[in-house]
Amino acid sequence: MSLLRSVALLVIGLLASGLRADDDVYQAPEAFLVETFVESSAVPEPQLLWMTQDMRPTVKEILGHAYPALRIRYWREGERTAWILEEIGKVKPITTGLVVNAGKLERVKVLVYRESHGWEVKHPFFTDQFRGAALDENKRLTQDIDGISGATLSVNALTKLGRLALYFDGQVIPVVAAPLAP
Repeated sequence: MSLLRSVALLVIGLLASGLRADDDVYQAPEAFLVETFVESSAVPEPQLLWMTQDMRPTVKEILGHAYPALRIRYWREGERTAWILEEIGKVKPITTGLVVNAGKLERVKVLVYRESHGWEVKHPFFTDQFRGAALDENKRLTQDIDGISGATLSVNALTKLGRLALYFDGQVIPVVAAPLAP
């Protein structure tokens, strides 16, 4: 699948998900992917992680509710995976791009913010706190995330998404390099 087709499918998916003119779009998801894989010649082909019955209890524990999809799209190159996930802040979803590298969060970026309060979570002073965080044995982040007064629900939503991206990353089948021919 070409980059153009992947981007077109992503845009169609976003339009179908209810992206509206009054949503605050800080970065288009396709631009996030291009920026994430800038060192590559192209954005990798999207892959799917299927939500299995075994995964459901952990996902519900992380989010506090069931995940609304049976398949989760992600992009992978080596040990790096990129995820575009959504979680409700107070009443509306926050679309967030997350990059996991070797089991640790490398990048968290708010892409689309739809709430009337709590938008401060979009700033690097907040999202940079996630860099280097992993999951502990209780599926909690290994780093404390400082809150923002007046943005508690948005902070909680991004923290859940960080945990979820790390959990999902741990569920994908690792890419095994083929042995070199003699």
